[in-house]
Amino acid sequence: MNRCDEFCRAAMQDTDTSEPAAPGENTRVAQLLASASLFAGLTPAEIAPFARGARETSVTKGDILFHRGDACTGFHLILSGQIKLAFISAEGNEKVVEILSRGQSFGEAVMFMDKPYVVMAQALTDCSLLHIAKQVVFDEMGRDPIFCRKIIAGLSRRLHQLMSDVESYSLRSGRDRIIGYLLREEGLGSDDDVLTTGPVSIRLPTSKGIIASRLNLTQEHFSRILHELIESGLIQVQGRNIHVPDLGRLRATLS
Repeated sequence: MNRCDEFCRAAMQDTDTSEPAAPGENTRVAQLLASASLFAGLTPAEIAPFARGARETSVTKGDILFHRGDACTGFHLILSGQIKLAFISAEGNEKVVEILSRGQSFGEAVMFMDKPYVVMAQALTDCSLLHIAKQVVFDEMGRDPIFCRKIIAGLSRRLHQLMSDVESYSLRSGRDRIIGYLLREEGLGSDDDVLTTGPVSIRLPTSKGIIASRLNLTQEHFSRILHELIESGLIQVQGRNIHVPDLGRLRATLS
């Protein structure tokens, strides 16, 4: 049995039969959980009960955490590394839904619906993760209505981001999607007026093919747009490193 199989088997056990974690360990896990968007706005005391239902684990690059149709027994928080969520067609074609990194979580929606996973999850790099058992989350929701409202607020933020993605795919050109992605990757979105001009270097977090799929572009289209941006003098590309000579000029090209 490989490491991923061991992880999946452990994650499917709703009841944790291990010895309770030491108080210091629970505190550390609670601090890690505080970085999850699902728990945004919660106090340390409100987060603490989830530490007993959290299991820390590591997976290696290429490991599959779960396939579409697998049972969901909780959600995951990324402590380090990158995870890809994707659909796989019957013909084997892949559509990347999200590329997630440290501090982001996934699996909450299907957990609350008590449904199997609708996507597959694969480690793009070596990763450290927390798996939080759904029963602990459900117990807290049943105990505290205010907590339920905060959870709904967290899920609503995720839904808002999803709607923004759909808007981008539907209404924005491939060129604008790529430029917008580059700006967001460095936290330099169009609403950020801290740095509006001057040079900046950006390192793509994963391969161009995966990013193209995430932006709902073919790899050929993605490469063609990068080439156009290079010819326009807007960017310079060396592998995964992209240098923007003038950030203000790049932003000004957005529709």
